[in-house]
Amino acid sequence: MQRRAFLTAFAAALATPALSDLALAQETPSEDMILRRLDAAPARRMPENERVTVREFKRRADLRRAAPSIDIQSINFAFASADIPRSEYRKVRQIARAMEKILSRRRRAVFLIEGHTDAVGSAAANQVLSERRAASLKWVLVQEYGIPSRALETVGYGEEYLLVPTQNEEWRNRRVTLRRIDEFVR
Repeated sequence: MQRRAFLTAFAAALATPALSDLALAQETPSEDMILRRLDAAPARRMPENERVTVREFKRRADLRRAAPSIDIQSINFAFASADIPRSEYRKVRQIARAMEKILSRRRRAVFLIEGHTDAVGSAAANQVLSERRAASLKWVLVQEYGIPSRALETVGYGEEYLLVPTQNEEWRNRRVTLRRIDEFVR
């Protein structure tokens, strides 16, 4: 009988991987993982004379894909809110510590904070919300953790770059992406 109970529980666990995936994905990447991903070499080297403005970089998906990056899906924003609750600051601290280490070695490092939303609601509302979320993370990094404002740029992409293509609510699409862009911009 115990064997049957075990097999039933095991089959149920296999049938519901979404719950374990959700728990794993919502864990904050460690400081070390953030550091490794953002401090990695870019997928493409930009000669000095081909570097672009920050504004152009934000518009060019090809350059963004080449920059060292990491998606952060674990910062929980309230529905339709850009405020980062104090309970989430420990997660932001992981990001700040990794950025501090990079900035100590690369004084001219620049990070792009991208805000993303899911596709629920109007495109215009999602665009504004994504911009506000990116700005909110920048504010916490600067005000609470002392990251220099000059090292942080923000942009919102709304629902433009969905990880999971759906018009339904999807937590994996509500995220911020961090990119180190100093090797692409002038």
